Amino acid sequence: MTSFFRSVREDVAAVFEADPAARSYPEVLLCYPGLHAVWFHHLSHWLWRHHMRFLARFVSQVARLLTGIEVHPAAELGRRLFIDHGMGTVIGETAVVGNDVTLYQGVTLGGTGKEKGKRHPTIGNNVAVGSGAKILGNITIGDNCRVGAGSVVLRSVPANSTIVGVPGHIVLRDGKRVVITDPKDIRDPLSDVIIKLAGEVQELRQKFQHHSHESLGAEPDRAIDEGTLTPNIAPEELFQDDYQI
Repeated sequence: MTSFFRSVREDVAAVFEADPAARSYPEVLLCYPGLHAVWFHHLSHWLWRHHMRFLARFVSQVARLLTGIEVHPAAELGRRLFIDHGMGTVIGETAVVGNDVTLYQGVTLGGTGKEKGKRHPTIGNNVAVGSGAKILGNITIGDNCRVGAGSVVLRSVPANSTIVGVPGHIVLRDGKRVVITDPKDIRDPLSDVIIKLAGEVQELRQKFQHHSHESLGAEPDRAIDEGTLTPNIAPEELFQDDYQI
């Protein structure tokens, strides 16, 4: 019980530190649904670990109804987690969230399929995830990372990085800008398909040109005129009439 109240004090202090709109303790205690969702999770997670699974899920659903934030009871949340606004935030069953993390509204820490075991992301310490960002699959977001609003992150990210875009790609690492010189580094599935098609078209073009040159070598009486094949015909033959009366 002592640890619970210590955690409550830390959570309130984290709100004052992260949100300049926080004005008073009564306001923070009564009007911050992200804080309430974290406290509900303390209870539901305790019930889950003590094998009271149905009751744990029931508590989490009550918290979802009251706060608009869905956190699975089995998820592991670190200390001083701040969920700002929070509406629509989802944290999956096997997700792990480190200490001093900030999540904004609409964030999803979700899975990518029906596989068993660890299928949700692991978020390091001191990470900020912008509004509407989706972090999907069994991947790791390193310490001190920033995920831009609306980003979709499908691959693990090293520490001290800033990720933006769909799919998410690194634009800053250790304070230095990362310049993408190869579009394939973005690893966009649609771009991969387009690149593959472009390669096949280039291969077909080379094969066509090769066969065209072979055909020209077999018929020396034909010449190339501005990219088209024209028979070698004497000028006077052009005025001869095939029909004679």
